[in-house]
Amino acid sequence: MPRTTIVAGNWKMNLDRARARELAAAVAARRGEAAGVELVLCPPAVYLETVGATLAGAKSDVGLGAQNMLDKPSGAFTGEVAPPMLVDVGCRYVILGHSERRTLFGETDAAVNAKAKAALAAGLVPIVCVGETLAEREAGKTAAVVTTQVQDSLAGLSPTDLEKVVVAYEPVWAIGTGKVATPEQAQEVHALIRGLLAHLASPAVAAQVRIQYGGSVKPDNAASLAAQPDIDGALVGGASLKADDFLGIAKAFA
Repeated sequence: MPRTTIVAGNWKMNLDRARARELAAAVAARRGEAAGVELVLCPPAVYLETVGATLAGAKSDVGLGAQNMLDKPSGAFTGEVAPPMLVDVGCRYVILGHSERRTLFGETDAAVNAKAKAALAAGLVPIVCVGETLAEREAGKTAAVVTTQVQDSLAGLSPTDLEKVVVAYEPVWAIGTGKVATPEQAQEVHALIRGLLAHLASPAVAAQVRIQYGGSVKPDNAASLAAQPDIDGALVGGASLKADDFLGIAKAFA
């Protein structure tokens, strides 16, 4: 069964409420331009409800996703957001282990693993991010770094749960830099990840998991990435803040 491609927009810490509403409405109105592609918008947490209401009002199937969460259902965790809260405001997805969370806030593979399990338990689809730094790539450590991140971030998940996970390969050196991995470089790591998933579960399960590429994806390089056999979509940063660019990328994966 062919994998449904998935393109998610990570808005990071950008926009205000009016612009978030406007962008969500534009994507929903033009959703048909990327028919057959699963689309997801991941605004800042304070705008989740606004964006969700905008998508619902447009009767759109564009999904709502969060950029992070804690692995606890409730409690004395000031400043954090729980999985059931995300579900309550209409989220279907959550980004976990983004390189900015790992490098700026010290998130470990073990923390990402706990969050992935909590997300699945709450009925959310985790988009689990992995990827190497420039220093690690130049030292020839890409395969070792990605292998550890995949194995440890997804440790203990059942084959059934693994099928629900989306993995995003984001070479850290390509995020927001304008640099992008060549299609061949990206495909090599995506194939490695699919092989790791086969080892964690089975080749049949690995064949069902969507693996996105992220890192300075733009409309003019998306088609070459989409042509690779193991690249099933994109996790888009800066380009997701403009409807034209986001939908241009999504169309490449249609």
